[in-house]
Amino acid sequence: MPDERLHPDAAQVVELIVAVNRPAYETLTPAEAREAFLASRLALQPDPEPVAHVAALAAQGHAGPIPLRLYRGIGADEGRPQPALVYFHGGGWVIGDLESHDQACRALANAARAIVVAVDYRLAPEHKFPAAVDDAIDATRWIAGHAQSLGIDPAQLAVGGDSAGGNLAAVVALDARDRGGLPLVFQLLIYPATDMGLDRPSHVRHAEQLPLRRSTMRWFVGHYLRSPADVADWRASPLRAPSLRGLPPALVVTAGFDPLSDEGEAYARALSDAGVPVVHQRFAGQIHGFLSMGRIVADSGRLIALAGRALESAFEAV
Repeated sequence: MPDERLHPDAAQVVELIVAVNRPAYETLTPAEAREAFLASRLALQPDPEPVAHVAALAAQGHAGPIPLRLYRGIGADEGRPQPALVYFHGGGWVIGDLESHDQACRALANAARAIVVAVDYRLAPEHKFPAAVDDAIDATRWIAGHAQSLGIDPAQLAVGGDSAGGNLAAVVALDARDRGGLPLVFQLLIYPATDMGLDRPSHVRHAEQLPLRRSTMRWFVGHYLRSPADVADWRASPLRAPSLRGLPPALVVTAGFDPLSDEGEAYARALSDAGVPVVHQRFAGQIHGFLSMGRIVADSGRLIALAGRALESAFEAV
């Protein structure tokens, strides 16, 4: 059901975007869009939280090294292997990196009292689908394989991400189920992109809703996919996977004023219908990307706390 009212915090973000006359990403080159995305952090993100430890790493992928950043949250025991969340940043598979989501990863590590490992997967259009998928899978398997040296308990490994990163987390969970050898215990899917068809009602209902217009989403997908045929590939559109049975439990978060809201809700329903334990939390009145808008949007902190509790519960259940 469409929301009737934009949350005042979200409205303030929209007003700020309009006031600074930020150009739409689809009017920029990918390189320019990446710079604009990083610049927006100063106005929207709170100051990064201190954590117990941060380390730069690199996973070995089939296409070469994949940069990682490991965060040990405050409260995570250094004396024994700890649970971990492998995190994939949002940004339409075109923008975003370790820096754009540094604040969110720090907050998640502290909220879950765990380790978070952020993955700097290859971006489009320089590296089109399925490069990001391949990196996400390779990085997760590398982390699991090197868990002991990283201080991670491989039996307490979760995947998560926001937007495009939520898409990648869902795909990694599907791949782990199908290939075996990677027993994931949870998936954190924050306003995930789950169907590259971009044809659900929310794409029309919120077509002009900043910060993610329908035209911007089309720009992202156009850069990411090789051809329209990729839309049907479950590695691009996990909602189109033949089966969702046997996947790890999930928390699916959606935002009421988001073009992706319907496909996120559809994925939560499909998981539930497949017998997967799933909690769907809809933040009515919120906009896409609010996870990283905590300087203005109070729901960002509520989302971090919700995710932290869900991760702790999933880890404790192992």
